[in-house]
Amino acid sequence: MSSASSNAVAPPVGLVTKLFYGLGSVAFGIKDNGFQTFILLFYSQLVGLPANWVGGAIFVALVVDAFMDPIVGQISDQWRSKWGRRHPFMYFAALPVAISYVALWNPPHLTPQLTVVYLTVVAIVVRTFITFYEIPSSALAPELTEDYDERTAILGYRYMFGWLGGLGMTFLAFAVFLANTAKYPVGQLNPEGYSRYGLVSAVVMFFVIIISSAGTHRRIPYLRKPATGPKRSMFAYVGEMLSTLSNRSFLMMLGVGLFTAMGQGLNFALSIYFATWFWEFNSSQILMLIAMGFAGAVVAMVLAPWLSRAFGKKPAALVTLALGVISVSSPILLRLAGLMPANHTPLLLPTLLAFGAFSSSLGISASILISSMIADVVEDSELKTGRRSEGLFFAASAFVNKTVTGAGVFISGLVLTYVHFPTRARPGHVPQDILDHLALTYIPAYAVLYGIAFLFMLGYRISRTSHHDNLRRLADAAAAAELVEEAGVTATH
Repeated sequence: MSSASSNAVAPPVGLVTKLFYGLGSVAFGIKDNGFQTFILLFYSQLVGLPANWVGGAIFVALVVDAFMDPIVGQISDQWRSKWGRRHPFMYFAALPVAISYVALWNPPHLTPQLTVVYLTVVAIVVRTFITFYEIPSSALAPELTEDYDERTAILGYRYMFGWLGGLGMTFLAFAVFLANTAKYPVGQLNPEGYSRYGLVSAVVMFFVIIISSAGTHRRIPYLRKPATGPKRSMFAYVGEMLSTLSNRSFLMMLGVGLFTAMGQGLNFALSIYFATWFWEFNSSQILMLIAMGFAGAVVAMVLAPWLSRAFGKKPAALVTLALGVISVSSPILLRLAGLMPANHTPLLLPTLLAFGAFSSSLGISASILISSMIADVVEDSELKTGRRSEGLFFAASAFVNKTVTGAGVFISGLVLTYVHFPTRARPGHVPQDILDHLALTYIPAYAVLYGIAFLFMLGYRISRTSHHDNLRRLADAAAAAELVEEAGVTATH
């Protein structure tokens, strides 16, 4: 039994479709940046929970999510409706995502024990409903095109919008909601600003999900249809899932994604700590650092497809991954060696801006290439199993992305606890030995996570040549199946 394709001939994927498809990732970007940048600081420094409690709460939410992702992916792969396999889930997610995100940034006044329970439950709800949107939406990418390089271009738009949306809301938070005031000269320590940030973020997330879903709605007649056949038992579904997920190249990319996501999560969760206490920047200066992320996202949208065409996805991803780790670590290592400008001197911010632009371009390019490599697993798996499993594969991809805000925040909380970083700390008043200890703990942990990801990527086997061969063999199999079907119809008449 194989998956059925649409009978209609799909028009080319034009710029408008790419823009609508990419726009939806703004919601994931906002959620992700909120969890990466603010959640640990807000609940530990302002609400007053121990950092390891916050990290533990997010990690529990991640574990629950790990069960939801493949279930939603498998269900959407098999879903039948007049709106196709993906869009019913996408429309459904918009309102619950918005409501739960508002609740996340407005915890009631409870005991610390009840507050951490509240955080855990709301984080699970947010992540679950993001799953109902992000997995079906991501799974559209390999359905929109089978072309090796065009997939990288389409996913480039998705990642660009995800990063621009997340960074844009973070920029707005520092510029407006967490701006420096007489009462809060370090704006990111203003507790009232986070409630306003949560409300505006929720409204934006709701509308981009609806607009993206409606904007890609016209492609439904050209998307893949689920396989026909008798209903199967739950055990049969589980068996299919395990068979699909046992694909070697996919398992390698799952390892890549997990460890790069944890490394990125560690980087994002602690970046605001380094900016506030290690470099002693205020919110206005942090805004300028965030702006480098905008530049990096735009550059990566162009750079990743070019690297894919010029060198292939795997070699390009390996190089961007390695250079990205070096560029993120270098400023901290140079400071420890006494080679960076001192805090509050004119050269410090421009130096970090240059490093930031370079590292964000490389990091986002690597993410685009990794996601495109996962898309190419779809045909490799279909050839072996006879099933189209975009939803299941991108469920794993979504799980990997959520690991950024789960295991990454969890590890960050452990690091802060390990170095005895104080709660409710003021910039300039944290002992230097604690800051040095933080840096010397963070850099090795970050490098090890990305080093493991690098080793996993070496095991990925799909190239441009093998992908084209997979497409040819699938086309031959489909043509042979058509001839058999036509012969059977003729025989019955």
